[in-house]
Amino acid sequence: MATLTIKNLPDALYAQLKARAAEHSRSINSETILALERALTEPSAGEPTTLLATLRRSRARLKGVYLTDKDLRVARESGRA
Repeated sequence: MATLTIKNLPDALYAQLKARAAEHSRSINSETILALERALTEPSAGEPTTLLATLRRSRARLKGVYLTDKDLRVARESGRA
């Protein structure tokens, strides 16, 4: 396995990393590896294709639960906002 040395790490960032490692009962090294792994393998929600894929997965979980404009209008008119 490779070794990585991080130079000039801001004190505030190190403190956050240390606190997060303690919160998860991990070493700072393990927490750093996990944070890097997540940052590099999990797509960011800001990318349009990623956002669309996330929305499609969420919609698939709702199977059959669809509200039309008409359904919403009727609900509003009957006093359900």
